[in-house]
Amino acid sequence: MKKLIATGAALMAAAPAMAHPGSHMHPHGAESWLSLLPAVALIVVAGLIAWGRR
Repeated sequence: MKKLIATGAALMAAAPAMAHPGSHMHPHGAESWLSLLPAVALIVVAGLIAWGRR
């Protein structure tokens, strides 16, 4: 299981490099909000979990 998690993490880290110079996985100029999207999603999920434990 640890090897599977490590392999998955390595593939996800390499995915942006594999996307260039061919097809792009993101629109140009959207780097600022695309980098914030996972952080906001994590905060929302943590807030919902905390709200549910009350």
